[in-house]
Amino acid sequence: MPSPTWTPDALSSEARAYQGRCWRLVEAQHRVSTLKLVDTLDEQTLLEDLIEETKPPVPPECRHLDYLFSTPFRYGALYPHGSRFRRAGRTLGVYYAAEEPRTAVAEMAFYRLLFFAESPGTPWPSDPGEYTAFAAAVASERCIDLTTSPFAADRARWTHLTDYRETQDLAEAARAASIEMIRYESVRDPHAGANLALLTCVAFAEPRPVERQTWRIRLSASGVQAICEFPEMRIGFDRNAFAADPRIAAFDWDR
Repeated sequence: MPSPTWTPDALSSEARAYQGRCWRLVEAQHRVSTLKLVDTLDEQTLLEDLIEETKPPVPPECRHLDYLFSTPFRYGALYPHGSRFRRAGRTLGVYYAAEEPRTAVAEMAFYRLLFFAESPGTPWPSDPGEYTAFAAAVASERCIDLTTSPFAADRARWTHLTDYRETQDLAEAARAASIEMIRYESVRDPHAGANLALLTCVAFAEPRPVERQTWRIRLSASGVQAICEFPEMRIGFDRNAFAADPRIAAFDWDR
């Protein structure tokens, strides 16, 4: 029997409260990349202001937020590729994050490997990449949780590794139901940790990150190794960690 289509009214009846933290990773160069182009900090500020003017506008309801939070909600530019809860094109933004740093690291490790899978001639980087993990405080009275009943019965619909049509349909119905947040299983984390998709920036409980960590991620023929110095954490992903995804299964590790 085919799974039922979730209507906005049905989703609205399943909305629950959620409060907690969620984590994302960005390359540590996100703030200093323009510094090498100028001679002074004032010139850097001017350059970043000029760059900012060329970007799509931040929606009014997001303008009080740190740019790390508001960036996914910029409208006006084409979203080049669809993602789990967002279609390609000029579509509304989604802020993706993970409940735990280890899950955020797994997501980053997968997508770094995917870059190299799509660039078979690119050699491994000689040094580990440095990343900043940052936590956002979030809270909403309008969250749906795909890992619990009744949604968990359709787990296969929500966890396909490459086909996002089911989850994109769900996200559109969720927006029509004024759902603000979707909690779902990470298909990249070997421990199946939970991710969050914020459909609106009103779900941020604080305007700036509430915690930060520095991670170094090394990619090599043996897999991916990630190290955080404080608090001390080490996470490794061998060649088989993401092999269920067909794009990684055919990966050329020796380069």
